[in-house]
Amino acid sequence: MMVLRAAGLFLIVMGTIWALQGAGLLAWPADSFMLADSSWIARGLITAVAGMGMLWWALRRGRS
Repeated sequence: MMVLRAAGLFLIVMGTIWALQGAGLLAWPADSFMLADSSWIARGLITAVAGMGMLWWALRRGRS
């Protein structure tokens, strides 16, 4: 379950970064192809939500 928790956290962080870059709120790295590209907002949010689901499932399975 520890691997699923780590993977869920990783997906949340990466998805958030992608969404912020797509929105133009995070300009790092400066030469990223994702900057101000609105398609990355949706991809990032989907990735972050998938990570939240994975983390939630791993935490629930760890308690039973």
